[in-house]
Amino acid sequence: MTTMFVRHQVQDYAAWRKVYDEFRPTQTRLGVTGQAVYRAADNPNDITVTHEFASLEAAQAFAASAELHGAMAGAGVAGEPSIWFAQPA
Repeated sequence: MTTMFVRHQVQDYAAWRKVYDEFRPTQTRLGVTGQAVYRAADNPNDITVTHEFASLEAAQAFAASAELHGAMAGAGVAGEPSIWFAQPA
């Protein structure tokens, strides 16, 4: 199992969340097996998302997908996100 972490700023959390929730079927189709969304306690537009995958390769393919990048752009992600991958120790 691999977890992909994504941290980014959004222009408007409510608008971002709507696009994120509508993207869920695509997440599933692209291999996401679990997900969670977190907001910074001091900035509601500072978002960290986790996505679970069966493998590192699936996580990397999702991160590189045109579908994900298009959804992020349409959701109002500001700037480049920080993306990293981790596996249970």
